[in-house]
Amino acid sequence: MAARVWRGSAKDAFLNKLKYIYGVGPRRFSATFEAAAGGAPRIPHSSKKGRFLTGTMIGLAIAGGAYVSTVDEATYCGWLFKATRIVNPFFALLDAEVAHRLAVSAAAHGFVPREKRPDPTILGLEVWGRKFTNPIGLAAGFDKNAEAVESLLGLGFGFVEVGSVTPMPQEGNPKPRIFRLPKEGAIINRCGFNSEGIVVVAKRLGAQHGKRKMEETSSTSHSLTEEVKHGGKAGPGILGVNIGKNKTSEDAASDYVQGVHTLSQYADYLVINISSPNTPGLRKLQGRKQLKDLVKKVQAARDEMQWAEEGPPPLVVKIAPDLSKEDIEDIAAVALALHLDGLIISNTTVSRPDPVSNHPLAGESGGLSGKPLFDMSTNILKEMYILTRGKIPLIGCGGVSSGEDAYKKIRAGATLVQLYTAFAYGGPALIPQIKAELAECLAKDGFKSVQEAVGADCR
Repeated sequence: MAARVWRGSAKDAFLNKLKYIYGVGPRRFSATFEAAAGGAPRIPHSSKKGRFLTGTMIGLAIAGGAYVSTVDEATYCGWLFKATRIVNPFFALLDAEVAHRLAVSAAAHGFVPREKRPDPTILGLEVWGRKFTNPIGLAAGFDKNAEAVESLLGLGFGFVEVGSVTPMPQEGNPKPRIFRLPKEGAIINRCGFNSEGIVVVAKRLGAQHGKRKMEETSSTSHSLTEEVKHGGKAGPGILGVNIGKNKTSEDAASDYVQGVHTLSQYADYLVINISSPNTPGLRKLQGRKQLKDLVKKVQAARDEMQWAEEGPPPLVVKIAPDLSKEDIEDIAAVALALHLDGLIISNTTVSRPDPVSNHPLAGESGGLSGKPLFDMSTNILKEMYILTRGKIPLIGCGGVSSGEDAYKKIRAGATLVQLYTAFAYGGPALIPQIKAELAECLAKDGFKSVQEAVGADCR
């Protein structure tokens, strides 16, 4: 591909290119990070670290803008994703929740790279009548309040799940509540569904949905029309909305029904989260009778709404990894009997498998995510695929940090795969890396598509 040719002065070309790539003009770079830091709780010396991080990113942007004029767009896109690794160590200097808040704010302001290279065709698949350009998604918990949907989808994820969203705003559990275990590639969190509530999230998703509809109706470009056709309600990727219950609520079903009535119109799929270990009593909803009653009520609430030609969004349940064999069998039976659209396997674990068991932070309460969860969640995934006979799409989540990990999830029965902890540590550069590695794994074993490999280890 030839390098883009810009008209006007060299200065104008440079400024236009910055705006084209980052979505903001150079004058907004500093303001973006000031806003991000300002929205986060203050910690000792954070202002100095914030200014240093801001200066570093501005320097990268300027250097990148100068570099891009000599290369084609795809090459520069690859360079920009790799360059984000430079920033990761600076985020590690900050408190875990402050770093998370800064990352979400930066993404919300468009200060993240945008993937402009097409995904390998071998990664494309169709689930629930929706087309995914790749099976790699971002799990709920990162963008809890749907602040950065467009930018996160723009990173190259096949789908992004926001939430968990509760009916009423709630602060969650006391801080500190997020603990890093970097050597183990793990995180312990006890956030407790901190959420701005369904009204705030609905406004954000409504604005995004309206913007998408305007693009559909006003665009005369064939390429954009195709992008919209293959995308979802929020952009070129698929959007999932994860719904939770308020901590003090005595009627869990009512909370989930409220979430469905308010948010389902903006979702490509809905998730009932009944498996967080940080909300008292929540996991009891995974019992056979409780789950059956809950799913029936939520399905009825969804189906009583008026839907356009594409129909209602699929309903998915997210389950825990800390389940007995009887629990797993009960959930599988309910899923099949009620024709559930999918299961996410799994949420975080309250156990502390090796090598975390002897870690100084092992005694912190909360759910453990990351690499130590991989084997546990994958074993349950495989068992669930066998019990449901491959009739229900499964989303594999827990400990995925490479394309090979994603491939193992798919072979164990996952149609789609989610990551979170690895993204928190690795940043945007991890996404194209995982997709490339997954495509290589599929091709190496002779599979022509993701769908062909689903459940390969269960046959």
